[in-house]
Amino acid sequence: MTSAVTQAQLVLEDGSVFEGEAIGRAPAEGIAAGEVVFNTTMTGYQEVITDPSYAGQIITFTTSHIGNYGTTAADNESRGTFARGVIVRELARRRSNWRATDDLDAMLDANGLPGIAGLDTRRLTRILRDAGSLRGAFGTADGATLLAAARADRGTAGVDLVSEVTTASAYTVPGGRFSVVAYDFGIKSTILRCLSDIATVRVVPASTPAEEVLAMSPDGVFLSNGPGDPEMVSGATGAIRAIVEAGVPTFGICLGHQLLSRAFGGHTFKLPFGHHGGNHPVRNIATGSVEITSQNHNFCVDPDSLAGVADITHVNLNDMTNEGMRLVGHRAFSVQYHPEAGPGPHDSRYLFARFAELMENN
Repeated sequence: MTSAVTQAQLVLEDGSVFEGEAIGRAPAEGIAAGEVVFNTTMTGYQEVITDPSYAGQIITFTTSHIGNYGTTAADNESRGTFARGVIVRELARRRSNWRATDDLDAMLDANGLPGIAGLDTRRLTRILRDAGSLRGAFGTADGATLLAAARADRGTAGVDLVSEVTTASAYTVPGGRFSVVAYDFGIKSTILRCLSDIATVRVVPASTPAEEVLAMSPDGVFLSNGPGDPEMVSGATGAIRAIVEAGVPTFGICLGHQLLSRAFGGHTFKLPFGHHGGNHPVRNIATGSVEITSQNHNFCVDPDSLAGVADITHVNLNDMTNEGMRLVGHRAFSVQYHPEAGPGPHDSRYLFARFAELMENN
């Protein structure tokens, strides 16, 4: 943290006030506003901050010390940062890691991302657990101004955030022997690395029509993670249904799971405070085994809405919500969690091999 300290405060839409110190890049007009969520991962703060799925949100880290090992560009999960801000209990004063090229505060500043440190994040997390995710605003402005900014924020429900994070033009990531087209709804770099182990990946914008994808004659199609409300991703469900009904093996992760479900009549709803962290237990229904998983989502698929359409394959043991499904009569499956991790455990990376097997047997 820099030696010059600028006092700042966070105000939630319910009127809760937290005092702290400004870090990162000072927000425009002294205010950063968004939906406040908490992440329970103990490491991987850089990967979390650069995950496009956090668009529209302010990330609260529940781990008390953040920034201990610095940052390096090699660990970025996207081309930049899309979150609205970062909240930490204590920002490390110095980094200690041979890989580090900069500290977290400098990385936030370089990416234009504001933050606030010195807050009681335990109290904040308890409020969010009890009330659900809340809109908030932080900065150097007065409390009344911050409260008004928090209540004026749109949140993430009913908002198209995918258009803010998707690639502007298609590009190719060379790799394995299969050919995969990946829809970029907010794709992470670690996902691309895992896919490139099995395929050459053509990444396309979220709005790419099914006809254009099918004209590429891919061995498979991947539906990526991404931010916000799946109901607001214009045109995606129609394109996905056409691709699946054409017989192309399809694999979805996180938002991709929600969109695949919605393409075949599934319904989605917003979770109270979402799943954000690297320690969520998920049961594989077929095997009975429990995978410790990395998660980052605010919306969920209602399993009852998929009755007769899909088999539920995975369930979250914390709240028994749907974590995976396989479409009946189609070569398509998806999971709500992140098998690529980054950060998090690698218990579920076998799913990429399952995708390769599905393409092999097609």
